[in-house]
Amino acid sequence: MRTKPVPTADLADEYGDRLRVCDTQFVSYGGVRSFAGPVRTVSCREDNALLHELLRAPGEGHVVVVDGAASLRTALMGDLMAARARDNGWAGLIVRGAVRDTDALAAMELGVQALGTSPRKSGKAGEGAVDVPVSFGGVTFGPGDILHADGDGVVLLPTP
Repeated sequence: MRTKPVPTADLADEYGDRLRVCDTQFVSYGGVRSFAGPVRTVSCREDNALLHELLRAPGEGHVVVVDGAASLRTALMGDLMAARARDNGWAGLIVRGAVRDTDALAAMELGVQALGTSPRKSGKAGEGAVDVPVSFGGVTFGPGDILHADGDGVVLLPTP
């Protein structure tokens, strides 16, 4: 089941200081500009094996937050992984790192935001962790948090 995206500016107006706003500035690369869903996380640097594995599972409308340690040296995701994510029901990805195949990503029905791009593929050693809290931009993203993303930013709803 998909979470209906709400404009992040509207959420900021509604929740004020209780809204957790990520200060990291991302660029939208996917064909879906506004997306939302419960968070799953992957922590990895220049190695996307764990992300590959996660995207093979049913996404059920979740958003993957990938902490790539802000490395732009290699891409953590490209068109093949994005197609798998779309086909398996993921709502989108927030990548604190690079992506590639941006023309294909732009035509895909998937939300993708990242710091930038790189044509290099990443390693496949399986280093990192899945479903652990990751922190950047003044926010800690944890599994199950509800994320909304659009052209104005990335936010997490207040925890009950």
